Amino acid sequence: MRKTKGFTFRKIFLPSPKPSLTRPRPFKAYSFVPFSPLAMLDPTILTIGGIILGIAIIERILERGGVIDLVDQFAKVMRFIFPAAFYSALIYFFATFML
Repeated sequence: MRKTKGFTFRKIFLPSPKPSLTRPRPFKAYSFVPFSPLAMLDPTILTIGGIILGIAIIERILERGGVIDLVDQFAKVMRFIFPAAFYSALIYFFATFML
């Protein structure tokens, strides 16, 4: 009968790697989800909105007054100003928004 030689598990496989001495650095994570709607009460945004709203009200008053030519000119200008003012106010809001 032959004599079998036994090996332990540790001799067959390499030992598990030792944990590194460097610890993972903590990082700050920011989220835009919990913001307050009161942050939109910025004076610049309110001013832009007030001007646009005032122009729209003037346009309706002129329409009721029968000055259709002037209302048509207002409509042509406002077709550009409304989207431009909205997107510029949106960009300004997110550029100056602080958490």
